[in-house]
Amino acid sequence: MGCVTSKQAVSVTPALDVSGGFRGGDVAEAGGAGDNSGRIRVGNGSGSRNGRGSSNRKKGSKGEFGVAVSCGGSELGESGRASSNSESLSFRLGNLHKYIEGEQVAAGWPAWLSAVAGEAIQGWVPLRADAFEKLEKIGQGTYSSVFRARDLDTGKIVALKKVRFDNFEPESVRFMAREILILRRLDHPNIIKLEGLITSRLSCSIYLVFEYMEHDITGLLSCPDIKFSEAQIKCYMNQLLHGLEHCHSRGVLHRDIKGSNLLVNNEGVLKLADFGLANFSNTGHRQPLTSRVVTLWYRPPELLLGATDYGPSVDLWSVGCVFAELLIGKPILQGRTEVEQLHKIFKLCGSPPDDYWKKSKLPHATLFKPQQPYDSSLRETFKDLPTTAVNLIETLLSVEPYKRATASAALASEYFSTKPYACDLSSLPIYPPSKEIDAKHREDARRKKVGGRVRGAETRKTTRKSHGMSKLAPVEVC
Repeated sequence: MGCVTSKQAVSVTPALDVSGGFRGGDVAEAGGAGDNSGRIRVGNGSGSRNGRGSSNRKKGSKGEFGVAVSCGGSELGESGRASSNSESLSFRLGNLHKYIEGEQVAAGWPAWLSAVAGEAIQGWVPLRADAFEKLEKIGQGTYSSVFRARDLDTGKIVALKKVRFDNFEPESVRFMAREILILRRLDHPNIIKLEGLITSRLSCSIYLVFEYMEHDITGLLSCPDIKFSEAQIKCYMNQLLHGLEHCHSRGVLHRDIKGSNLLVNNEGVLKLADFGLANFSNTGHRQPLTSRVVTLWYRPPELLLGATDYGPSVDLWSVGCVFAELLIGKPILQGRTEVEQLHKIFKLCGSPPDDYWKKSKLPHATLFKPQQPYDSSLRETFKDLPTTAVNLIETLLSVEPYKRATASAALASEYFSTKPYACDLSSLPIYPPSKEIDAKHREDARRKKVGGRVRGAETRKTTRKSHGMSKLAPVEVC
């Protein structure tokens, strides 16, 4: 359980910086691991009530997160020395940076967070850990744990995401800050809403506070008693594509779309969540991105082949995998390794034509190019599905990225304009809470039950007597 005292009254409404909007910029790929503690108490730091950001905007070069930072270099005169104007400007900008950082620390933010991720927290005041009661774990990821919790002031149920990072490693903090910055940039009914951050001046950890959603798609699909209707699937897909359309229109790539990251509440609203691997699109800037993103079963072939220059099409491939999964009730490409995953993709969707291999120049193309081309078996595999659904799946699961539909084009496809139409949210059934972690618990219990029967059978070994008769050995009770 969490710590129970009083909550400081603060506003956590996302605030734009003084330039009138968030700036994307070039975001470097980063990673890191850190504190694995399960405790929710993160300090008792006091914070400012107004949460004001700076009234001035720095000018200069953009850092990794589009944060305006003081100039690292100076304008050089003919003599090769920095001009006095440039030196003066750099000095003033440096002082402004320190002022803003000091203001954020005074508001209750840890100095290490303000120093590295000032723009991500601009205009916000940290919430306090003792204002929430942690109830139970509802999710576990590579870099985070998610808990259901109660706001002790209002009684509202929320989700707390504890992000793992090392606050002594700036790259690790930037990786976490990027998620916050992206979530603040997005504002759509089909995208999870970040409501605040829990930390303090003395804290070495941070929790992201989200609205609580009762289900995720993976959890619902794993329930044997739940069967989605076609109208229900259209409703979910419509919401997913609208949320993704908003992401892409803001220059954001999600890069981890899968059932467990698609949350559903009791009103039937679907929201795209977990932006831990998200990044800003490379449009106009050719800084390499990592290919080590997207969960294996939902990863597009170009990433398996090592692509580092890609765009929104990587998300549309994942949407195609989720769409087919909703229709047939299970993941369609369950590879155990990257090589096996690529083989399964080519068997289902066909292998790319020769000119694709020549033009793409992907790092692993030579290694993974099949000796004989594969023909697509997609239509035969999904022959029992509606033609309009198969047409959309085929477009989304094109092995050539440029042939994939955009989110907008998918929404305009014939699939959504034919009967049965997407149902109204009010007509969707209400289910018992079901998430991926619940499905894992059910599977673990099933395996233990099966394993127990097998072990029980193994203990019933026969023992041979000297007179040639045999009988069952006693079962040992542990």
